[in-house]
Amino acid sequence: MGTSLQLTDRMVPGANLEAYIQTTSRIPMLSADEERNLAERLHQDNDLEAARQLVLSHLRFVVHIARSYAGYGLAQSDLIQEGNVGLMKAVKRFDPSYGVRLVSFAVHWIKAEIHEFILRNWRIVKVATTKAQRKLFFNLRSQKKRLAWLSQDELTAVASDLGVEPKVVREMEGRLASQDSAFDGPMDDDDDHVYQAPAHYLQDGRNDPATQLEQSDWAEDSSQRLQAALSGLDERSQDILKARWLSEGKSTLHELADRYGVSAERIRQLEKNAMKKIRAQMGELAA
Repeated sequence: MGTSLQLTDRMVPGANLEAYIQTTSRIPMLSADEERNLAERLHQDNDLEAARQLVLSHLRFVVHIARSYAGYGLAQSDLIQEGNVGLMKAVKRFDPSYGVRLVSFAVHWIKAEIHEFILRNWRIVKVATTKAQRKLFFNLRSQKKRLAWLSQDELTAVASDLGVEPKVVREMEGRLASQDSAFDGPMDDDDDHVYQAPAHYLQDGRNDPATQLEQSDWAEDSSQRLQAALSGLDERSQDILKARWLSEGKSTLHELADRYGVSAERIRQLEKNAMKKIRAQMGELAA
């Protein structure tokens, strides 16, 4: 391969996208024999120059794939850069003994990197986290032909095509239609609309000092009353309640029956009576 292009601004999509596309389109494509020879040099001898030529000759292919994701509102240069990362990963893992061309092997890696970038940046909050949700996200985006919500028949058809429940499709459709909202609202918003910002109606009381102190006092008071109520029981009843409810390795009725040489039903009766006394005692202590 006779190219000796340097990594100048024309080879960085973010610097000048049109110049980058024109430059990559002029890089000669490899024949099957040339590609196999370079792949063997990389695979067997770790020849970095061979890796460079393999990457450069397939940059136009990344541009072609990235253009198919233009409808997501993300910069084309960013999509191309992410696709290039996938291409480099593919070149690193490509084995000429596979018997396939690099372009066929690399398409999965290129799309995977672009997909991950879209899911990270399309919304502030991720719309898809599981593998099934990711598949549904991209398939639903490609199947929707208009901006209106899917009719019931369309919903059923899409769900059937994708092999999921209709409610799952409807949920993802809602995520696709949602918009990000600034927590504090736009800086230039007028007084009539600023109150609509989430900061004015979303409150998190979990870290409120008064609530935390109240919960702490309540837990401490409950623990003290429980200990006081337990002290009023006989030793066996205390042991049964502690073994059944207050220890990490809770004992069964039969285990306690064997310990005290009585029936499991007798243990159940003792437990029931002890619980009744505890509730009554704690009620008196709280009064």
